[in-house]
Amino acid sequence: MTIAIDMMGGDFAPAEAVKGVLQYLSQEGSSANLALVGDESAISLLLKEHNVPGGRFQVIHADQVIGMHEHPTKALKEKQRSSIAIGFHLLASGKADAFVSAGNTGAMLVGALFIIKAVEGVLRPTISSVMPKENGGAGLVVDVGLNADCKPEQLNQFAVMGSVYAQLILGIDNPRIGLINVGEEEGKGNILAQATYPLLKANSNINFIGNIEGRDILTDKADVMVCEGFTGNVLLKLVESLYEISDKRRINDEYFERFNFENYGGTPILGVAKPVVIGHGISKAKAFKNMILVAQKMHEKNVLGIMKEKLQ
Repeated sequence: MTIAIDMMGGDFAPAEAVKGVLQYLSQEGSSANLALVGDESAISLLLKEHNVPGGRFQVIHADQVIGMHEHPTKALKEKQRSSIAIGFHLLASGKADAFVSAGNTGAMLVGALFIIKAVEGVLRPTISSVMPKENGGAGLVVDVGLNADCKPEQLNQFAVMGSVYAQLILGIDNPRIGLINVGEEEGKGNILAQATYPLLKANSNINFIGNIEGRDILTDKADVMVCEGFTGNVLLKLVESLYEISDKRRINDEYFERFNFENYGGTPILGVAKPVVIGHGISKAKAFKNMILVAQKMHEKNVLGIMKEKLQ
């Protein structure tokens, strides 16, 4: 297995990316070979500085970088020698089995959708985010921003993809699926929620438990919580602020520490043909390490292949 890493993506690249590579290679259970894509001279210098042991990585030179604020489609088209473009080329050609980056999110999404492409049968790929539960467990919210407007059939697929991911990556047996709504009753909600409910109820590939409300997100009521990307992104940003506030106010609490995004690494794009993991722009070493681990587990457990089976 080979995982390609965009070493130039993110506010602290390539230094934190190199530190993350060192942490990954030192992690028990790490098994992938790494393709480090970026400025070869800068990366090689940092690898030597941090005493990163050789043998399980190669450096692939990229003399261009897609900036965080560049237009995604235009930049990906015009900067074919960028670390993101080369990373996707490695993935598409089979020279890498997964690709991770904390760089330009738009460029990563464009690359995933138009270079790697969606799994056969997927109406819209989606992105999810882990939600720490108060009881120590973890849930999954899907979608959290890729699809602001959705159709009921798309939410139905999100539920299937989220269920597979929760089972294989989060280790949740028979995940409970909840539809985020403004009330628990079946007839509640807007037109989208009302039309989605019967599809989820009739879906034999998921364990649908009905509607859940905002107050249920951080409890143990459901394992996979489904919504369109507008609601999901508002929810994600609100939850992220809990960690920022607790950190700023120096609240030393184990639960709030679990809201630190670096604990989870990055967000996998569910529904594309090969594993692509997108990290936060402010990712540091721990986040890079966990992004690589997520990509490794997705490949090892054939997450996308099983999603394709379930959707068909």
